[in-house]
Amino acid sequence: MTADGTADPRRRVPRTDTLLADPPVAAAVATHGRDRVKAAVHRAQEQARRGEITPEGVRDAVLAALSAPAPRAVLNATGVVLHTNLGRAPLSPAAVAAVVAAAGHTDVELDLATGRRARRGRDALDALAAAVPDAGAVHVVNNGAAALVLAATALAAGREIVVSRGEMVEIGDGFRLPDLLASTGARLREVGTTNRTHLDDYAAALGPQTGFVLKVHPSNFQVSGFTSAVPVRALATLGVPVVADIGSGLLAPDRLLPDEPDAASTLRDGAALVTASGDKLLGGPQAGLLLGDADLVRRLRRHPLARALRVDKLTLAALGATLADPVTPTRAALHADPSALRTRTERLRDALAADGCKAEVVPAVAVVGGGGAPGVELDSWALSLPESYAYPLRTGQPPVLGRVAHGRLLLDLRCVPADADDTVRAAVLRVPADG
Repeated sequence: MTADGTADPRRRVPRTDTLLADPPVAAAVATHGRDRVKAAVHRAQEQARRGEITPEGVRDAVLAALSAPAPRAVLNATGVVLHTNLGRAPLSPAAVAAVVAAAGHTDVELDLATGRRARRGRDALDALAAAVPDAGAVHVVNNGAAALVLAATALAAGREIVVSRGEMVEIGDGFRLPDLLASTGARLREVGTTNRTHLDDYAAALGPQTGFVLKVHPSNFQVSGFTSAVPVRALATLGVPVVADIGSGLLAPDRLLPDEPDAASTLRDGAALVTASGDKLLGGPQAGLLLGDADLVRRLRRHPLARALRVDKLTLAALGATLADPVTPTRAALHADPSALRTRTERLRDALAADGCKAEVVPAVAVVGGGGAPGVELDSWALSLPESYAYPLRTGQPPVLGRVAHGRLLLDLRCVPADADDTVRAAVLRVPADG
């Protein structure tokens, strides 16, 4: 008994011999060996005794520890559409099928009609060019930062990049744009101030050593108040190439995101080159997109660094499929109807109530995430449970990740596939009533 007279939950921790006799754990012994399985059992039992997992969750913890060393599929109920820690954009079914099909031998660099070598990833590149007709040519590398690095190396190594001080941003995991660009051998010529930069500031900094003017969209923060920034349309009048890093991978305007720059509009405004990410608002795989002047893109594609940054056949397959059917899970989640989300959430609440689990339906606010559209809030609805549900749901099988706020766990179904609602219900019911 505990000090308050309740039963000590540590007494409910299953015995080793009981766990080893459980059919899935017993099957794991045949695969992994008895010693490895016993070690996993002992670790899970200790976690339960320390209160890190529930006694009922020991078996799942053992099986999770013995699973293949690969990322685990997670149900994203956080209300963050592009959750960086969950891999940002989930691939569409078409993209997943394309990846599976491309896992074997493919014609990624072969023309089957002639039997000769062909341009690598031509189908995906043609699809990207078709999606943004304003681009004279396109190229793809392995992520958004790589796209900017390739541009800086090919166009400004040993020369200057002119950039506003207000756009010297820090991206995820502590990587800072100035450090990234300096690593290419380019020199940064900072102009203006943190909150205000004018066209004259750029013009005064131009000279024979100017490689290009860089315009960076500060996608993961906002500066308000006494501010001034120079748009691409004005920078394009300076007579030097303008490279615009739009970040989020939006290819065309979206009414839901009026302040988010898109590739088509930025090119029409005069940018010589646009760089962006493929795994954000585009809703595709991790990739860096380069779109712009044909001669400029050809120069980047032929640079020696391009080989080190090239994408594999699986990424090309996923990108091509994403561009062929742009109604991705990301787009569906962004444009989800709040009233439909409320109906789904209420249906889930009622199903749980029928099994004796009490939950509430509450208004919620979802966000874009992934360093995109920081000022945009999406009206949503969430299932509200005690905070004690957070850990067992997060560590269950499958993991269900929600958002903790004001002592409650909120499960927002915006990013959860509709056919997974019953999976969420079953996961919640597996959690003991006391969490």
